[in-house]
Amino acid sequence: MTKEFAVPPVVFPSGGNPSAGSNNNIQQRRVATAPFQPPRSSTSSIPFMSFDIGSAAASSSSSGPLFGGPIGSGASVPGGTSFEDEEPLLDELGIHPDQIWRKTKSILNPFRANPAVHKDSDLSGPILLYMSLCLFQLLAGKIQFGVILGWIVVSSIFLYVVFNMLAGRNGNLDLHRCTSVVGYCLLPVVILSAASLFVPQGGTFRFVVAGVFVLWATRVCTALMVALADGGDEHRGLIAYACFLIYTLFSLLVIF
Repeated sequence: MTKEFAVPPVVFPSGGNPSAGSNNNIQQRRVATAPFQPPRSSTSSIPFMSFDIGSAAASSSSSGPLFGGPIGSGASVPGGTSFEDEEPLLDELGIHPDQIWRKTKSILNPFRANPAVHKDSDLSGPILLYMSLCLFQLLAGKIQFGVILGWIVVSSIFLYVVFNMLAGRNGNLDLHRCTSVVGYCLLPVVILSAASLFVPQGGTFRFVVAGVFVLWATRVCTALMVALADGGDEHRGLIAYACFLIYTLFSLLVIF
């Protein structure tokens, strides 16, 4: 037994041709429209850039550079200064290689230390010597970065307290200058650490060489401390003893 369904007739527009109506609709949807252009105010001073890429590229190529020239031409920047007037990066960081070299050379002669170049204290040279000492110790198989840094800090504070207690009211040694002098006088210990890489372990020769470098560092540090601060001439022996203890500790790190 079959069932019959009543299907309504389908009526197509345009005389029964379904493709004709669809083609007309597609053509109507594909009509190109102009890009959106907002109204331009006559009183506004801000230039309006069109959404048309071709016209924007043409206008940018025809106009001049933004700042009037290339960066390296020495022209002035919008801030009012030029790149040629800028200070070198090392000077802005407070690092002066020529000053570090002069201070290092003054340490090389233990009998004629020049305190004039150490009046302007800095920590760039001591940090460089600290890294050199740690590097030579690392080449010897000793990882002592934290130990050496801690001993430098403690030694600087120790010598600062001892000197000002001995000088009394006349003592004018500040901690920054004391740290700078202690750090620069590490140069003999750094040389000892480099030389110990080629000296055989054990024996009295190693201790004798270490003693010579300790006396070298002690003499230079004592002379600089007495010359740079007031009130240390009367207590030169006690200051030399404190310096001797400091650099003996550093030499023991190198020997053992």
